[in-house]
Amino acid sequence: MSIAAQNLKYLRKLRGWTQEEFANKLKIKRSLLGAYEEERAEPRLEVLELVSDMFRLSLDELLRKKMQDVKGSNYLAKRRALKMAGSPNQIQLVPVKAAAGYLAGYGDPEFLDELNTFTLPMLAPGNYRAFEIVGDSMLPTPSGSVIVAEKIENLENVKSNLTYIVVSRNEGIVYKRVMKNNKLKNKLTLISDNTVFQPYTVNAEDVLEIWKAEMVVSKANTEQRWDVNQLASLVSNLQDQVTTLKRKMN
Repeated sequence: MSIAAQNLKYLRKLRGWTQEEFANKLKIKRSLLGAYEEERAEPRLEVLELVSDMFRLSLDELLRKKMQDVKGSNYLAKRRALKMAGSPNQIQLVPVKAAAGYLAGYGDPEFLDELNTFTLPMLAPGNYRAFEIVGDSMLPTPSGSVIVAEKIENLENVKSNLTYIVVSRNEGIVYKRVMKNNKLKNKLTLISDNTVFQPYTVNAEDVLEIWKAEMVVSKANTEQRWDVNQLASLVSNLQDQVTTLKRKMN
């Protein structure tokens, strides 16, 4: 098989892109990318140059070295070194389109190495990750916001009524306000700030990861606007829900 063809297919799958997505990035038709990967056509030089820039590889590596055979010492090692050289407080971003893959790859260094990273100098040293959220359940935090959160290693350190990114087997990745149950220590109650959405519980054993929200990053001029009466009603309803839940738990 053509080494270049194998590398194109391997790198595409490593990023979790469909042929359509990768073809769009390369500014070619999906059918042409398919022909490259199936060795029905040889990749053009300008395409290989784009791939080379995108993955920070040399043309020699693309044409002569199988990435899957050298991934531990070559491509992924380069990516990891480049990230670590920038800042010790690199924050990996989990976009919505990577959420499904994250459930399977949250503990896989190779998957995590492929996530884009950024830094925020105002954060104290720690283990941070950023998650893109969608939906209106946490309004006034708008859909499309990015939640920068710090890893909580033990559920016992979770504090009630604070917001967390909760990664669980059944619910996937959600951003919620968490209440601990004093009677049922094996369950967590997840509450939406938008009181239209009802609270629900998850089993502690189903929680894969939990991250304490530290910052919210959202696009300018897209934040949901609330008037005073709406905010007063929201706060009142939320307080009622919390009071009811506390009574049930105590």
